[in-house]
Amino acid sequence: MKHAATLSETHIKIIFFALLVGVLGGIHLLIPDFYRTVWELSVSGNLDGTIEYLRSFGVWAVVVSMIIDIVINIVGFLPSIFISAANGVLFGIAAGTVVSWLAETIGVVISFFFMRTLFRHKAKELIEKSRMLSKLDEYSTLKSMAVARALPYSPNGLITALGALSSISYRDYILGTLIGKLPSVAVEVVVGHDVVMLEDNAGRLTVLIVIVVIVYGGLWYWNRRQKAKKVLEQLKRNMEKK
Repeated sequence: MKHAATLSETHIKIIFFALLVGVLGGIHLLIPDFYRTVWELSVSGNLDGTIEYLRSFGVWAVVVSMIIDIVINIVGFLPSIFISAANGVLFGIAAGTVVSWLAETIGVVISFFFMRTLFRHKAKELIEKSRMLSKLDEYSTLKSMAVARALPYSPNGLITALGALSSISYRDYILGTLIGKLPSVAVEVVVGHDVVMLEDNAGRLTVLIVIVVIVYGGLWYWNRRQKAKKVLEQLKRNMEKK
């Protein structure tokens, strides 16, 4: 029975991988310059070029934008800020946030799957280079993943690698990412939109930056206090045992 379950899981992984390769290959056949253009736009951070490129697809702009965002988040090391800003300008803040939120979530979930099943060694190398190997246990719960993903402009690839090597379940990773990505993506979309439309939104942008600093600064301070409290409680327990 256990062997059958394992075999079934293996088959699911193979099918998933084959489907993904098929989809990515299909994109190349339909849009031959797609991957080259995405690479150039992401490396250069060319926001105007990104907006014009998406507009060239007309009614399919939303679909193409989501594909770009998903591919960037699968890769892990390319920045997605430019596409979030472009989505805000093209589709409006509300729709742009939803598009970016869903696309980024799908991308990092696929990346998580590959890092956990096929590229665990590469994930470990990435974490070792960042000197965060000791923090694996901090990324093993839904809550911790949600908090990590809620930070705007956080390194998606590193967080995905930490999650892949931790003991977090697929369910908790997906839910944590879905919950955490919403506020972080919303901030990125609004900031990107208002920077482009600075003359009309300078006041709102200033207020948003102040709110973000206060909220995330408060969360950082609270987290530090909680960690310090746990250390003190542990020291107290150790002294009582003696």
